[in-house]
Amino acid sequence: MIRPYITTDKIELLRIFQLNIPEYFDHNELADYSDYLDKNGNSYFTIEHEKRIAGGVGYHVNEATKTGQITWILFHPHYTGLGLGRMAVEHCLTIFKSYQSIEKLVVTTSQKAYLFFEKFGYQLIKTEKDYWGPGLDLYWMERMLYM
Repeated sequence: MIRPYITTDKIELLRIFQLNIPEYFDHNELADYSDYLDKNGNSYFTIEHEKRIAGGVGYHVNEATKTGQITWILFHPHYTGLGLGRMAVEHCLTIFKSYQSIEKLVVTTSQKAYLFFEKFGYQLIKTEKDYWGPGLDLYWMERMLYM
């Protein structure tokens, strides 16, 4: 189940984030994620599985550049492989389609998750070594909203 984020979710989401360090996130990103939840909770969703918080996903719309971006998608390691990631991305794609101004979608991820986004038609635009932290490279990916 995907539902709107509420502030009481933050503690569990930060714990889940920490469980993904150093595999998917650098420890320096924890403060950024916490700040993001404080400032952008209205565009973030909590993902539950069997009534437990399994992860989260956010989105950002930039009307000036006509882009939509999936942000801070993460899951508890025990909940991988259940289709929750696909559900989260599809949820964001539906939201993006409600904006008439959006033409292009962007995701900034790492070498650990870029193949997942390729399944949704995202194409690699550029990479930057150690961008997120040591051993975690930036993979900038884009796709058109309507393919």
